Amino acid sequence: MINISEAVIRINGVEAQEEEDIRRCLTTLYSVREGEQPLDRDFGLKQEFLDEPVPIAKNLLALEVIEKTQKYEKRVKVETVEYGTSQEGQLIPIIHLKKG
Repeated sequence: MINISEAVIRINGVEAQEEEDIRRCLTTLYSVREGEQPLDRDFGLKQEFLDEPVPIAKNLLALEVIEKTQKYEKRVKVETVEYGTSQEGQLIPIIHLKKG
């Protein structure tokens, strides 16, 4: 199971103040389910990866993170999405970004 709420966001090439703003914006984007925002139903992440086998879920989530970051946070670009493991055995996304 992937735990997107514990995602680690690493940003290279931006100043500290801007980095915190970007991190806050992306944390919000990644924690909202697509369709929950009344004025922007596309905002947030699709949750279809939750019921898939792990390799497919990892790819679906990475694709969703790349597409939504590109659409909603123009200041950065996704370099890679990798996964760590929590003590409970859940996969934790580690999202590497660079200045866009």
